[in-house]
Amino acid sequence: MISKQDILNANILLVDDQLVNIKLLEKMLRHAGYSAIFSTTRPQEVKSLYFDNEIDLIVLDIRMPDMDGFDVMAGLQAEIENDYLPVLVVTAELTSQTRERALSNGAKDFITKPFDQAEVLQRIHNMLEVRLLHKEIRLQNETLEQQVQQRTRQLEQSRLEIIRRLGRAAEYKDNETGNHILRMSHFAQMLARAAGLSAEQADNILLAAPMHDIGKIGIPDSILLKPGKLDPDEWEIMKSHVTIGADLLAGTDIPLLTMARNIALTHHEKWDGSGYPHGLAGEAIPIEGRICAICDVFDALTSERPYKKAWPVEEAIALLHQQKGRHFDPALVDLFDTIMDEVLAYRAAHLDHFSRQAESA
Repeated sequence: MISKQDILNANILLVDDQLVNIKLLEKMLRHAGYSAIFSTTRPQEVKSLYFDNEIDLIVLDIRMPDMDGFDVMAGLQAEIENDYLPVLVVTAELTSQTRERALSNGAKDFITKPFDQAEVLQRIHNMLEVRLLHKEIRLQNETLEQQVQQRTRQLEQSRLEIIRRLGRAAEYKDNETGNHILRMSHFAQMLARAAGLSAEQADNILLAAPMHDIGKIGIPDSILLKPGKLDPDEWEIMKSHVTIGADLLAGTDIPLLTMARNIALTHHEKWDGSGYPHGLAGEAIPIEGRICAICDVFDALTSERPYKKAWPVEEAIALLHQQKGRHFDPALVDLFDTIMDEVLAYRAAHLDHFSRQAESA
């Protein structure tokens, strides 16, 4: 709510090339209780005075040499966006032409010379009331927008945390460490960037990749943790983790979860069409699935586990190239070579417990 004191404390700028007119207006305003009064006889100074002092109202003479009031308003309009320009025009001759031109340049009201004190004070009071109400509403809108943005960030953080924990759930079920999903998802982000995907797409792959094996939640432990080779029936059940994962992530319009579903469903498809579950081939496999297939296999091969030794990096790379055009997208394998230094640096900083023991032995 705008109080009388708020209006009297408003910042007013008087602009007139005649100092006597400024003095007269300033005396009237101060007598009425206004305290924050600025003035200039140089219209070239208006723009800097307006912005430096957060002016609430400009009382502007139209007829001035060198730079008239129309020029002043035009200059201010070019600098002010989405704001209320508070200009009270002062003129001795308020013709219809002058009024129309002043209004088109941003004037909100007029006072004529010689001044009528009561009229001047009332018009200034009315304009300041509108100006301060506008500022109050704008501040409320900005505060509301900040609150909405903060709440949106909180919701986004909560959503991402749930997604991360979903990815970790599958890894714990499969008795692997969380560093595997950390590494493969970052490798996937690196490869996505190398493949020319947008920063947003690459970031989404980073966040979605940890859910590539979420469907393993639905695989019985007797099969998932079986130490020996799976029989044909067991292998069919194991392969169903991709469709289980896709079902878990289905039915959403959230782009990130849609991408996660694509990865869960297609990261075991193969370039030559011999993969599962649908035997997709080539570019019919979503690029996020093709990217994650390479990164998942590379990290699995080069990772130490209690039940297996890590492959040397050179041998893992050799297998990727051996499977170009068969298991993997050939172009993506070549791009993976170009980011190998970055991949190995990240891998070295995020080794598993077993790998640390092996490398320190």
